[in-house]
Amino acid sequence: MEPCQLGAAQAAALIKSRELSAEELLRSCLERISARDALVRAWLHVEPERALRAAREADKLSPTKVLHGLPIGVKDVIDTADYPTTQNSPIYAGLQVGRDAACVALARGAGALILGKTDTVEFASSGRKALTRNPFDPAHTPGGTSSGSAAAVADFMVPLAFGTQTSGSLIRPAAFNGIYALKPTWNRVSREGVRMYAASLDTVGWYARSVEDLALMAQALGIPPDPASVQVRGLRVGVCRTPVWAQIEPAGAAALEQAAKQLSDAGAVVEELALPTRFAGLRAAHTAISQREAGVAFLPEYVNAHALLAPALRDKVENVERITDETLLASYALADACRPEFDALFGAVLDVVLAPSAPGEAPEGLHTTGNAVFNTLWTLLHVPCVNVPAGRGGKGLPVGVQLIGPRLADARLIAIAAALAPFIDTDPQAALRALW
Repeated sequence: MEPCQLGAAQAAALIKSRELSAEELLRSCLERISARDALVRAWLHVEPERALRAAREADKLSPTKVLHGLPIGVKDVIDTADYPTTQNSPIYAGLQVGRDAACVALARGAGALILGKTDTVEFASSGRKALTRNPFDPAHTPGGTSSGSAAAVADFMVPLAFGTQTSGSLIRPAAFNGIYALKPTWNRVSREGVRMYAASLDTVGWYARSVEDLALMAQALGIPPDPASVQVRGLRVGVCRTPVWAQIEPAGAAALEQAAKQLSDAGAVVEELALPTRFAGLRAAHTAISQREAGVAFLPEYVNAHALLAPALRDKVENVERITDETLLASYALADACRPEFDALFGAVLDVVLAPSAPGEAPEGLHTTGNAVFNTLWTLLHVPCVNVPAGRGGKGLPVGVQLIGPRLADARLIAIAAALAPFIDTDPQAALRALW
């Protein structure tokens, strides 16, 4: 096995025991990037010599930190002290911020090495698409807006990568690329140094190739492991088809049904979960909130770089959808009411929710990043979500399901996902066979 094929937890254990050096792991990742990125196009900026120098310095130190010597990718709307943060916008080409975003600083403080910046949809919003392609079929999208981060982890270029989610930009690309992702509780991880799109929705999360790997980054970012053990037998799982089930595709429906059956066969108590009627209004509420908050976020570029700002982003500033103040206030009120109502379902009624991560497989073409319709509900509710790979669809592309918990129960959700993932992701070596 090549070092770049190792998951983060596997690599960390080998580095700690001195069976693998940080430089060996980094060189393997760089070789993979050299071999594959001309096709996948996950990266916007990588400086091999800078990264190698950091790896050599790491090898001089005692490997006591949780991410010691592990290379990570950073979505290019997240600031880094040593690489440009362009936000895939002509407005900020070559911009050097000179300081790390909080999440990057914490990862670096835990021993991680910043390998480079990954491609993104412009401002993690709209406008220019990422050039990234799906590693399993370059004719298909990897999803977005965290396109490059998801594809880089899926293609074994890096074991961990940061992304962000405002609608479905973490979970949907994870599903399309057959990897794991955690969208934490909103504001559970500091967003300082991250480009804002919609301030009450934007969430920093990350990609990996196992739940164990997700947990490593969580620990580095201040989410310690849940000490309670999780038994699959008797665990109460609510299968939620959501109010937008009409937009599911055959591959997405089959993945959800199969996951539910496999969990039931393993001894979990699997039941249908119908959300209260008013939750159906959250999709429109998400649209109103994200559009109006984006209008505020992009006003500086609208004023100072109007010609370079993408028309779709100008439209947000101009509020071409004519979203009124009354609609915005009603949307905030609905979200505020539904959040504690959803949280209250847990404990006495259920332990975790199972839902689709995306309608189905990644769409063909790079003109789209796919539909976030199965993500916006959970993003607006501010709840933590974990994507778990759930096999392949009819086109042979990955499909995912997501596990969802109540707000601030991130550590518990990670523990539940670790227990349930082996019964959902039943062929964890499928990507290695397909891409190597």
